[in-house]
Amino acid sequence: MQDSSSIILRFEMLSPFLDERSRRLLAAAEAAAIGHGGVVLVSRSTGVSHRAIGQGLKELKRGVEASTVGAPAVLEAGRIRRPGGGRKTLAEKDPGLVEALLGLVAPVTRGDPESPLLWTSKSTTKLAAELTAQGHACSASTVATLLHANGYSLQANVKTREGSDHPDRDGQFQHIAAAVAAAQAQAAPVVSVDAKKKELVGDFKNGGCEWHPKGEPEEVRVHDFLIPEFGRATPYGVYDVGQDQAWVSVGVDHDTAAFAVQTLRRWWYSMGQPLYAGTEELLVVGDGGGSNGSRNRLWKIELQSLADELGIRIKVCHLPPGTSKWNKIEHRLFSFITQNWRGRPLVTHEVIVQLIAATTHAGGLKVQAALDTNTYPTGIAVTDAVMQQLNIERDSYHGEWNYTLVPKPKS
Repeated sequence: MQDSSSIILRFEMLSPFLDERSRRLLAAAEAAAIGHGGVVLVSRSTGVSHRAIGQGLKELKRGVEASTVGAPAVLEAGRIRRPGGGRKTLAEKDPGLVEALLGLVAPVTRGDPESPLLWTSKSTTKLAAELTAQGHACSASTVATLLHANGYSLQANVKTREGSDHPDRDGQFQHIAAAVAAAQAQAAPVVSVDAKKKELVGDFKNGGCEWHPKGEPEEVRVHDFLIPEFGRATPYGVYDVGQDQAWVSVGVDHDTAAFAVQTLRRWWYSMGQPLYAGTEELLVVGDGGGSNGSRNRLWKIELQSLADELGIRIKVCHLPPGTSKWNKIEHRLFSFITQNWRGRPLVTHEVIVQLIAATTHAGGLKVQAALDTNTYPTGIAVTDAVMQQLNIERDSYHGEWNYTLVPKPKS
């Protein structure tokens, strides 16, 4: 009897060129050449089933015409089975299966008290179990196949809703765009400001992965509990839209309006003034809330102090409510900082400063960073009398969002 090794070798060499039908015919030809016991040997050597080899032997004996009874004498180009050939799918055997499945996963079932999967995860295993209970016996793999065939896929939650949608949202964006264009036409600085989320300082897990020798991951704490002696870090950034440069102060105290304006001050003396000597106005674009919020009285008081100190007008445009993710500093600076320190425990404030300062991208982003060890107490009340001392010009369009702090005449 022929050695199986030669059969295996031929099949491995021809395998890239074989489809289902030609593989069946080749196996049948090998079995016919061997004679008695050939079907068993070839099946064991190639993995082609006895039944398929038997079908191939019939095709070789009768020819293509006999193998396509009830079909055209010659198979269509590219076809390897007779029309309608092959095992029927479970969906074909059970016409109500797909409808029952889609009824379980349809979005309208969420919150429906009649839904059998109310408040449970819609895993393929649970879906298969529920379908079986309804009389549609199927497996989890069948459920996955049917879901893909009907346009479903595994998807995570996507953060797109940001609360209230102000009717003048688009109008405010257009107003900001016009203000930015006017400032850039005058070669005046335009900056985007915001605070990045606070970070625990210490050997805590930081999202993302970093290359390490295999089997030697950096060990960090199991629980994210504040270490009092290390505290937290609050990065506040000032991003120069025209220059693709940024300054980041890493604060050790509260994120207040005083901290925000102090960061703006440090940006000006370190990066802004050398670039914009002689400018008469600075445009600041920020969110509508937080330490630089449109309703934050201390923010305006601190800006007035800075305007008086620098002798330039400070124009402010706030993003409309619920649109903080469109702030340029978010995707032009903070996203790259997050990428740069991924998988790196932020063990000290100095490490945080160094990682921020080392942030860059292919477009040439440059970042300077420094630690701010000042204290910034919260709860500072600003009276109406103090607010009346502001030298503020409010725009005709939403003056609560768009205004300018004008330097007071020096006495």
